[in-house]
Amino acid sequence: MKISDKNTQIGIDIGTSKICCAITEINSDEGSNKILGVGNVPSQGIKKGSIVHRDRVMDAIEAAVREAELMAGIKVNRAMLSISGDHIRGINTQGAIAIQKSSARNVPMEQEITQNDVSRVLELAKAVSLPVDREILHILPQEYLIDTMDSIKDPVGMSGRRLEAKVHLITMAATTAKNLVNCVHEMAIDVEGLVFQALASAIATLDTDEKELGVAVVDIGAGTTDITVFYDGGVRHSAVIGVGASTVTNDIAVMLQIGMEDAEQIKLKYASAKASMSSTELEFDLPVKNGGIARKVSEHELSRYVEARMIELIQLIGREIARSDVSDQLTYGLVLTGGGAMLRNLVPLAQEKFNMPVRIGRPKNFSG
Repeated sequence: MKISDKNTQIGIDIGTSKICCAITEINSDEGSNKILGVGNVPSQGIKKGSIVHRDRVMDAIEAAVREAELMAGIKVNRAMLSISGDHIRGINTQGAIAIQKSSARNVPMEQEITQNDVSRVLELAKAVSLPVDREILHILPQEYLIDTMDSIKDPVGMSGRRLEAKVHLITMAATTAKNLVNCVHEMAIDVEGLVFQALASAIATLDTDEKELGVAVVDIGAGTTDITVFYDGGVRHSAVIGVGASTVTNDIAVMLQIGMEDAEQIKLKYASAKASMSSTELEFDLPVKNGGIARKVSEHELSRYVEARMIELIQLIGREIARSDVSDQLTYGLVLTGGGAMLRNLVPLAQEKFNMPVRIGRPKNFSG
């Protein structure tokens, strides 16, 4: 298979803890996608979505891409790049245009709306004043209004005198994005576009009904937590919290006086987001280095510290969701994605604190 095949899609996800490259064959006729190759390597040189050591980032990206190429038997020379970080901002805005033409009698008449009119009103909606160091990443239409009619999803072909668009803009720091793109370009890979990580997670895990009736996608990464709130088919709010699952790992390392790698392994194996659902009887040995004293700690004691930190993160997530103005209309509640969502018993803790349905998001229509 050649990389020029229009049915092949490549994505590179640059995160704080790991860098992934996925090569996928898109089958639009059957509505299914086949994963041809995946590369997954520990991330280096990235902190909360921003580059802190360029050479290390490039080495990690190259390793992930080569791993995916080897599995798929395809040479990567183009890719979509996901982006996150606490520099990401989301704002709601709107724009309106007049759609009129005059007859011979100089009487305004309603005119059919074309795709060009939609493009014009979206251009007007995104014409907001931004700082010089910020750029628009996504323009996401929420709804269109024609005269007195609202909640229109596709106005093309309809008639009216005034067209208004309500949109959600996701903006980013231009220099941060440019630095990430340059790293990928250095490896002779053309970046076809950028996508907000939480939006990519939502596209992969949500169905149409969830987007219509209300749902919040929470992507818990190592360094950041990305949030996207959907309602009535559109994005109502998006945000990035500069806190992620690595905070829990750091707490464990400090509390038990062990290294970060050992703390991560202990978190994955023994930690529970709800201390009441962990065992007070089960004790495990802590790593001993340089002739140190052998120590044990119970799963319950460990989980008490983990639960306290996760409750803090849940409170921060709750504040952001409340800013969407549709927080009380999220029929489908929360969908958790990302590595941090794999923490044991996080779903029951979130259900208890948010008092709404919570599930783990898994990609739909993928095989391989």
